[in-house]
Amino acid sequence: MTVVTGAASGIGYAIAQRFAQHGAAVQIVDLDENAANRAAQEIGEGGGAATAWSCDVSNQRNVKELFQKIASQGPIHILVNNAGISHVGKLESTTETDFDRIFSVNVKGIYNCMYAAIETMKAGGGGAILNMASIAATSGLADRFAYSMSKGAVVSMTYSVARDYLAHKIRCNCISPARVHTAFVDGYLQKNYPGREEEMFRVLSAAQPIGRMGEPKEVAALALFLCSDEAGFITGTDYPIDGGFFNLHG
Repeated sequence: MTVVTGAASGIGYAIAQRFAQHGAAVQIVDLDENAANRAAQEIGEGGGAATAWSCDVSNQRNVKELFQKIASQGPIHILVNNAGISHVGKLESTTETDFDRIFSVNVKGIYNCMYAAIETMKAGGGGAILNMASIAATSGLADRFAYSMSKGAVVSMTYSVARDYLAHKIRCNCISPARVHTAFVDGYLQKNYPGREEEMFRVLSAAQPIGRMGEPKEVAALALFLCSDEAGFITGTDYPIDGGFFNLHG
């Protein structure tokens, strides 16, 4: 069984779609029930198998109850933790409410899902956990104080889980994308640069040395590989998919 959180749109949907195309029975978990149902329907119409579930990943009771329902249909062998929210702001413009909200979804949400899945993965003989981090975890991006904090925690949790469950044949890795063109990017440009969306899109695209933003399907391809048997020797790794952001400036 493959569980993908935050899978109703964007990168999460691309991941769920890619896994379904390769024969996985995908469990789509998202806060937005209607969007989750639409995503599952679209995947089904494309010949894949997907089931939609509504869940608030920041609520441990909800997560435990859902994962018990899923595990009753078969062991969970793959968990992709993609559910997350963004925030723009530096330290002094980040309120306590902002900070708590980011932490509850981006950090506690991943903890809750791994916590709920680990026993069924152990009982099923192992599996793969993939967490969605960001280049913000390990680079100093402007105005990303709380978001960077949360993604740094994701990387640390990934390393810890990878180390602790080696004997149970559970691999744990994370992916750190640079800027990927999703609906969030479009919304950000519309909100902050009305009338200049195309201009600023070009500016943001050029910030990647490769000259463009990533595409959700490219992240999905890496996710599929890291959760496959072909990546059986890979665990405890943070994989940047960054268009050369880290190494090719200057």
